[in-house]
Amino acid sequence: MLDGWRKVDPPTTKMLPVESDVVEHLVQKSLSGCATEKEKAVADLSMIAFYYLLRVGEYTAKGSGQQDTNATQTQPFKMKDIAFFGTNSRGILYRIPANARDFDILNATNATMKLDNQKNGWKGVCVNHENNGDDVLCGVRALARRYLHIRRHTSDASTPLSTFFSGGVKFDVTEQDIREAIKLAAVACDYPGTRGTPINLINTHSLRIGGACALALAGYSDTQIQKMGRWRGATFKEYVRENLSNYAEGMSKAMKKVHGFVNIDTGTYTDVSARCVEMDYGMTISAAAA
Repeated sequence: MLDGWRKVDPPTTKMLPVESDVVEHLVQKSLSGCATEKEKAVADLSMIAFYYLLRVGEYTAKGSGQQDTNATQTQPFKMKDIAFFGTNSRGILYRIPANARDFDILNATNATMKLDNQKNGWKGVCVNHENNGDDVLCGVRALARRYLHIRRHTSDASTPLSTFFSGGVKFDVTEQDIREAIKLAAVACDYPGTRGTPINLINTHSLRIGGACALALAGYSDTQIQKMGRWRGATFKEYVRENLSNYAEGMSKAMKKVHGFVNIDTGTYTDVSARCVEMDYGMTISAAAA
């Protein structure tokens, strides 16, 4: 009965991905002299979410500003979960101390985020990223900026990454803050006009989807994408939107090529000896003589 009802269900309305230009727009705006601490936090957290393929509950607080960690399996990242790494003269990574100079953390080559627990039950999962070569528009750099901002105001290692301070008062970035920001950024980047993406199909999930699509379009394997997004099964493939034009790039030209393939299994069931002799010697023989 349930299977029968499922057949008449309308198609699921899925959120659509955004690219790095959306989060870069937010970060660039946050660098203006008139940007608030909240705008800086929202911009950096959006960029971190895109590059690290984060679930929204991992980097935001509930609307009340208090994250009820007992009510959900997904745990928010905290200061103690973040580690930065540098590279020595031999190209080997080394851990940068948590109390290192701002300069050292801002110039880290790698940064890892370790999650206590998550929705699928995996515990202690660690995801790593390296600097993409940009001194500002980079997931590692954004993570460093958040880390240093919080460190300047508190020494509590259990402080969530969503925390920011303004005028000496502690606040938290919420899911609604991120949703509103990326919608506005998508409008500024003209996603409806240039990407065919309605704004109502963009929300916080678009960052995680967008990160997965960016990796897929760059040629990374399913295993690598699955590891970065911390998916246990094949559900991550639903995040790679097949309706993106890039996935068909070059397919038409490749399909035009004639390979001249031969269906070799026909020889298993049919005696073609007579046909071969006729073609090579111009004479016909019976199958029995062959």
